[in-house]
Amino acid sequence: MTYARTEPTDQEPDIRARPPLVREFLLVAGLFLAYKFGRRAANGHVEEAFRNAGNVWDLERALHLPGEGAVQGVLLHSQTLIHAANTYYATVHFPATVLFLVWLYWRRPLHYLWSRRILAVLTGGALVLHLLFPLAPPRMLPAAGLVDTGQVYGPTVYGATPATDTMANQFAAMPSLHVGWAVMVAVGLIVATRSRWRWLWLLHPAITLLVVVGTANHYWLDAIVVMALLAVALAALRLPRAARNVPAHLPWTVPGGRADAPAYAVSGAEAAADSYVIGAAHPARTPAGPVHPARTPAGAGAGR
Repeated sequence: MTYARTEPTDQEPDIRARPPLVREFLLVAGLFLAYKFGRRAANGHVEEAFRNAGNVWDLERALHLPGEGAVQGVLLHSQTLIHAANTYYATVHFPATVLFLVWLYWRRPLHYLWSRRILAVLTGGALVLHLLFPLAPPRMLPAAGLVDTGQVYGPTVYGATPATDTMANQFAAMPSLHVGWAVMVAVGLIVATRSRWRWLWLLHPAITLLVVVGTANHYWLDAIVVMALLAVALAALRLPRAARNVPAHLPWTVPGGRADAPAYAVSGAEAAADSYVIGAAHPARTPAGPVHPARTPAGAGAGR
């Protein structure tokens, strides 16, 4: 039996795979607080941070990486553009990641568990590097000749005196979690959805990379290192097979609302009913021509 096909609807979540909400909230909040306090513990290594910054700058020039100033020069052509870049840096990073996790938790529980583990491993690895390799961002490095766009044009999330900033560790540039989290958000949404437009999520990490470099908050190497960490995490923590095997959409539907179920999923009673209805609607036709009466064996009616 053939049904007319319409556009597929979205996949329903497997609620059995969804972990308890309160437990997940406490877990994610605890990981975030541990990371924030860990970054604060890495603060105060000012001389080492500037020495490392000089080494990173020299290494980038030796590797012939493009200068961060080229990106900043484009942004500085428009005060509106540089203000938008500062706003993006200050306001998009954390809320976008939270919304990503909330949506996965509600709509793709298996993908949520996988993404949460990846982000936890990536953030933990970044914290280790922050502790071992304090790094002043390029906006603080005189040799770079860059503008601290946050302080000059606003808005900014950092204090004017980095050494005494009690809100954030400004010497934790390596690696860039702005870029790392943005890439994971894009990867997670591309893997968890089937829309033909899903590849546009790559615009988020692309814009984030240009923003963190153009505002002089990160070096190119900060992004390269976090990408290497993310690649290791993705290789070590593979997407569960159950998540990969979940169909992308619900069964195809017909205008009347009935799903086109496969033959093996239809009960015998339904199959018989369908056969009867089809037969009634489309009676068998005999070939054109004379109709010959059925023949009976000779003498079949004798004796009557």
